[in-house]
Amino acid sequence: MTTQLDFKRVPFAADLASYGDEPAILTDHYALTYRELAGRVDALALRLGPERRLVALAATNDLDSIVAYLAALVGGHPLILLPEDKPAALESMVAAYDPDVVMRPGNGRTVLEERRPGTRHELHPDLALLLSTSGSTGSPKLVRLSHANLQSNAESISEYLKIGPDDRAATTLPMSYCYGLSVINSYLLRGAGLVLTDLSVVDPCFWELFRRRGATSLAAVPYTFELLERVGFAEMDLPSLRYITQAGGRLAPESVRKYAELGRRHGWEFFVMYGQTEATARMAYLPPELAVEVPGAVGIPVPGGSFRIDPVPGLEHGELVYTGPNVMLGYAESPSDLAAGRTITELRTGDLARKHPAGVYEVVGRRSRFVKIVGLRVDLGQVERLLADLGVRAASAGTDDGVVVAVEGDHDTQLLAKVLAQGVGLPRAALEVHAVEHLPRLPTGKLDYRAVLALSGPKPGPAPERTTGSGAPDSVRKIFEDALECAGIGDEDTFVSLGGDSLSYVAASVRLEQALGHLPPDWHVTPVRDLEPRPRTAPVRKRRRLFAPLETSIVLRAVGIVLIVSTHVGLFSWQGAAHVLMAVAGYNFARFQLSGKRIPRLRRQLASVARIVVPSMAFIALAYLVTDNYTPVNILLLNAILGPEAVTSQWHFWFIEVLVYLLVAATALLAIPWADRAERRFPLLFPLALTGLGLLTRYELVNPGVPHTAPALWLFALGWAIARSRTIAQRCLVSAIAALTVPGFFENPGREWTLLAGILLLIWLPSIPVPMGLRRLTVVMASASLYAYLVHWLVYPPLAEISPALAVVVSLAVGVAYWVLCMRVAGTLSRRRARSSAAGAAGSRPASREVPA
Repeated sequence: MTTQLDFKRVPFAADLASYGDEPAILTDHYALTYRELAGRVDALALRLGPERRLVALAATNDLDSIVAYLAALVGGHPLILLPEDKPAALESMVAAYDPDVVMRPGNGRTVLEERRPGTRHELHPDLALLLSTSGSTGSPKLVRLSHANLQSNAESISEYLKIGPDDRAATTLPMSYCYGLSVINSYLLRGAGLVLTDLSVVDPCFWELFRRRGATSLAAVPYTFELLERVGFAEMDLPSLRYITQAGGRLAPESVRKYAELGRRHGWEFFVMYGQTEATARMAYLPPELAVEVPGAVGIPVPGGSFRIDPVPGLEHGELVYTGPNVMLGYAESPSDLAAGRTITELRTGDLARKHPAGVYEVVGRRSRFVKIVGLRVDLGQVERLLADLGVRAASAGTDDGVVVAVEGDHDTQLLAKVLAQGVGLPRAALEVHAVEHLPRLPTGKLDYRAVLALSGPKPGPAPERTTGSGAPDSVRKIFEDALECAGIGDEDTFVSLGGDSLSYVAASVRLEQALGHLPPDWHVTPVRDLEPRPRTAPVRKRRRLFAPLETSIVLRAVGIVLIVSTHVGLFSWQGAAHVLMAVAGYNFARFQLSGKRIPRLRRQLASVARIVVPSMAFIALAYLVTDNYTPVNILLLNAILGPEAVTSQWHFWFIEVLVYLLVAATALLAIPWADRAERRFPLLFPLALTGLGLLTRYELVNPGVPHTAPALWLFALGWAIARSRTIAQRCLVSAIAALTVPGFFENPGREWTLLAGILLLIWLPSIPVPMGLRRLTVVMASASLYAYLVHWLVYPPLAEISPALAVVVSLAVGVAYWVLCMRVAGTLSRRRARSSAAGAAGSRPASREVPA
């Protein structure tokens, strides 16, 4: 294991100071010179230490992220680079690779999460950077890039683009995407300026910044040009613009010709480029003078690279193979791969290509974009081209069972399917065409073919078997489909991304453990593909167990509802469980409701609140009709605000009311952009700050005016912080807060010890052993806990005088029955919605994944 790096391998990172006072970073508010940038990089490299360690960086287009990236290179620390707005991807990668340090942007000072002082990894001396392959930011499969890869590709790009110190590039693409990162590398290499922004090209402020800072270049993916059309780019006055580059997927030849001619008229050049993450970034570029003549070509190899075309049996065109100093070292799929050196010397691109008489290469399809249906080989690219000739934007995906096509806009799908069947030569039954509002795209702007395939409804066939003593286990997809009432689950989907929450988590976790034999850590944010059980080559003999582990939050929910109902009935008195469950609610909110982009996340959060509000209001309305204990204010869950101050029967549902208030308040807070950014940048500090606000009410320094909110806000936020505590030091901090703030609150030592014990169990024990005979009952009680809390107020009074024990059992049983009823009603409504508006519902999901370039 090496501990130092030969700085000559990465001069563009190590020699920043050589450009002195030339502007390096320009934003809307400040300009940073190369000398100043080098100072910040060196300071952070010093914080990272002299020993090489594996570092993960959640990056966005800001100064902190660029400094962190460069500091890792300067210090020789191999870096896993991920998008800052995908915390689930970061959690998945941390679980898979166990980095020594996690870095995040920190509003001027990069946040370092030191997970250990040294390293436990064997790190190859050439390893510099690890990037996810295109479109798989949650997958553990990473591209291993060397210092030489980064340097050589930056040099070749800057050579053919003729980048000089006077050039300034606007950062229109995420730096976690290899294309966006290549812009940063090549400009820093030449001492040019980066106009740093995360604004979209549809934002007028982007173009104001572009003009004010004299930006000379713009990097775009195909989807960017759709956005440029919307803002009237062709009529814009951009005197400083020198060229536009395009990569990240095929741009239609007519669009290439259009922008090449537009550039000629306005005095700028248009570079079509071709690359893959496995080649660091760029493999080819189309000289601007050829863009009008051969607009469908990817061009010529970048300086230092070369192409050849290898024949592919059964296909007209061969596979394009690239060789050059920017070809990756190889892939990594586990931490053990980080010690490996070079495992490949050339890159088989997977693209089918031909050489044009003009001397440039044309990509005509993907080797993997062919399927064989009823004995016929179908080119999915040809399907898209046929529709493009009709003026229809489309994306096609398929398996050997059939082809699925998404078409953008309001089209007659039956007619298009008939045209395609005739044009491709397929039976009509082998084609599905779905009209969607927008074609599904990955964060990079590329078409999301997995989402297209997911538009297909489930095919009839034998249902997967559930786990039995001798049968095969459920698939992960089947478990998620049942728990979440959804279909078309893709490889990259996770329990959280599919809309899972604390109500559906319990049943899914238990079935998953039965299917896999264990419950992986962070399974709820792990892609489906990585959870699927591997086929067993021989039967496994199971040992009879007396106890089995159940996740602590599940056990606390089950035990908590039994204690609450028993105390209310009078079977015995054990107070404090309701407040433990308030901390569990905050814990689950952080785990299930805080991943993904702000708007889709907001929709998930509101849907989760609705799953509490609707069954609660329905039952309280029934209780209002059959008793005199409640008022319409109870039905609306507003008693805590509008009800009487005296504690009467109208306060029976305080827990649900206050929980809904907190969930709505947290959702509203995180809908604010600055709060959303703060939570992502400071995942532990943010809930600790909320805990501090809650403590103002706990110590009566502030009166919120809503009874029961004082402990609720404090404990909900503390549970949120528990979920965000990753290290022993962080868990100790949260434990100390609980130990200092719980005593003295209730003036009831037993109640306080119950609350403190529940919180400490949640912090320190991931699971609790439960007798096998009670395991299923515990799971059912945890799942039905909310419903049992609702119904027991109506069930137990007539039974309590006969037998308190009977009253408790019947209350819990009726709660389970109401839970089953609500789940079935929700499932039925979900299936009816899916059947009545399949195309619209399918289109809405891909549209939510769009990210303007």
